Amino acid sequence: MSAYTAVPSPRQLEYQDWEFGIFLHVGIRTFFEGHRDWDGQPMPATAFRPSELDCDQWVRTAKRAGARYMVLTAKHHDGFANWPSATTDYSVAAAPWRDGHGDLVREFIDACRRHDMRIGIYYSPAEWHCPFFDDEKRYDEYLLTQLTELLGGYGDIDILWFDGCGSAGHTYDWARIIPELRRLQPDALVFNLGEPDYRWVGNEAGIAPAPCWNTVTRVPVAVDTDAAAPVGSEPVWLPAECDCRIRARNWFYSDHDADTLKTLTELLGLYDYSVGRGCNLLLNVAPDRRGLLPDADTARLLEFGTELRRRFSAPVAQLADATEHGDCWQVALAPAQLVNRAVLQENLTRGEHVRAFTIAVQPGAAAEWIDVWRGTSLGHKAICTFPPVRAHAVRVTVECAPGRARLRAWDVFAAGTTA
Repeated sequence: MSAYTAVPSPRQLEYQDWEFGIFLHVGIRTFFEGHRDWDGQPMPATAFRPSELDCDQWVRTAKRAGARYMVLTAKHHDGFANWPSATTDYSVAAAPWRDGHGDLVREFIDACRRHDMRIGIYYSPAEWHCPFFDDEKRYDEYLLTQLTELLGGYGDIDILWFDGCGSAGHTYDWARIIPELRRLQPDALVFNLGEPDYRWVGNEAGIAPAPCWNTVTRVPVAVDTDAAAPVGSEPVWLPAECDCRIRARNWFYSDHDADTLKTLTELLGLYDYSVGRGCNLLLNVAPDRRGLLPDADTARLLEFGTELRRRFSAPVAQLADATEHGDCWQVALAPAQLVNRAVLQENLTRGEHVRAFTIAVQPGAAAEWIDVWRGTSLGHKAICTFPPVRAHAVRVTVECAPGRARLRAWDVFAAGTTA
């Protein structure tokens, strides 16, 4: 990693503070067991009939779990529009749900606003259902019209989430499309394609590499291609998001994978591997055929949120308690505490400067310092977990930082609260 750092926009820093979001894959494929991306199997719009659809249940559950944003699939690769689009007859308007007058996008956005949840809209640029997808100029018109409906008809949103899957070899007129999207939604963050504000981490496992720098020159775009896209002539600030499923196999609901629901232990590990490595975590919880989050998934999600609050709500020491000496911060613990976790954040308003840091403890009042953690990037957040040790004092030392290193936050946790 070079000494160069790009500088984030205030909106990018705001996004990084959201940390944890919920992904919602729901649409026509919810009602067709066993179908897969690009398999070409017919899925008539008349099958879309969620009997108890309740977007408030989705948002209330996400809010209780600690999520700060949600992303709904408005159109997946199959082309089914979850809003009554004028561009196609393959939409909720052709379904018996709400007597043909339903608008899932509207209901989702309204629910988010009722519960003060940040709003994300997923859109797949690629579409196997469209008969003229290979006519790039004509398809650009179709795509831009649909995006204009979504971004111009529902008020302000926070995220436009572009899936890169299926677009390898297809050229979109981003030079025309992106300015129009920015005009319609100047504050919306664009994910992944076009001129993105944040990027895909490169896998669907929910795991970020270590280190995971915010300043990049190239980014991966999709699971179906190994190609990485350049981001421009200069490195840019593009924070990463880790997307994954609460169940092991399917993005959309299935009757046959409830046994793959991730355990609380695995979810907590994924949180450390994503948020704990400076990225956001976007966890998919697929609504079922009732139009509700499944009972078991809901219970696990709430359990996850409860444990996160328990783990991170009661630090025994914080940055405000520390004394600063150059690039070293030190805090005394009186009485001595059994500790096993520290959470650090770099102040990123001027970019990312920390390239190496050490956490050390003083096991006795006059004992020498013992290193318990060595790391590289701090970034937005570094969750540093180590074997429990009784400490009279804890210190953080930034060992390499071109430019002035500045901490935004530092929390130390007792082992009894982070088991």
